[in-house]
Amino acid sequence: MRAVIFDCDGVLVDSEILAEHTLQTHLQAWLPDVDVAAELNQALGMTTANIIAHLQTLSRHTLPDNAVDQVDAAIEARLSRELRAIEGASEAITACLHVTAVVSNSHRRRVEASLAATGLDRVLDGALIVTAEQVANPKPAPDLYLLAARKLELPPQACLAVEDSVAGVRAAVAAGLTVVGFVGASHLDERQAERLRDAGAWRVMARFDELDALVASWSTGAMTVNSSL
Repeated sequence: MRAVIFDCDGVLVDSEILAEHTLQTHLQAWLPDVDVAAELNQALGMTTANIIAHLQTLSRHTLPDNAVDQVDAAIEARLSRELRAIEGASEAITACLHVTAVVSNSHRRRVEASLAATGLDRVLDGALIVTAEQVANPKPAPDLYLLAARKLELPPQACLAVEDSVAGVRAAVAAGLTVVGFVGASHLDERQAERLRDAGAWRVMARFDELDALVASWSTGAMTVNSSL
């Protein structure tokens, strides 16, 4: 048995860019005396709640009581719009019968909200969801992928991860998974594709309709040298 593991935020949409922009927009308005952009550069992989709590300590201003909920709701809304715009995502995932897990460096509530808003919760019905609060290190790290493999009762070598971030590719490779990089969510960037290859991605795809063939190739062991877009 083999399994495909999706990084929900990173693969289906470039959530790192969207989340950072949304956080910056809200927090700069609330905390005008803090260099929010600079602080966010130091906070990659931290949860929304931890980032907000940290920035509050740097400011003379007070955040709204529901700051985390406001930011999470804004991020979820943006993720949902992006997810709906990715042509072929639902069809590709439906065709890829090996998909049995979703991982995310976000919290489970955000993952479930994003999947529900796009109908992908039905496509991924029954898939294992492994999220940041289940591991000691919520940043892109091998722990997340090792936990997913363990819960699937599979060795990491029997799992293929689909990732769009360099950090995610490195983490999944370090955990022993094969990785397919994806650059067709919010952007189509050949330079990013090269970065993903350099980080250890076996293949890089630009469209979701390429996924089924890649999974079939991986499942049969017909793995060749990384191809270009």
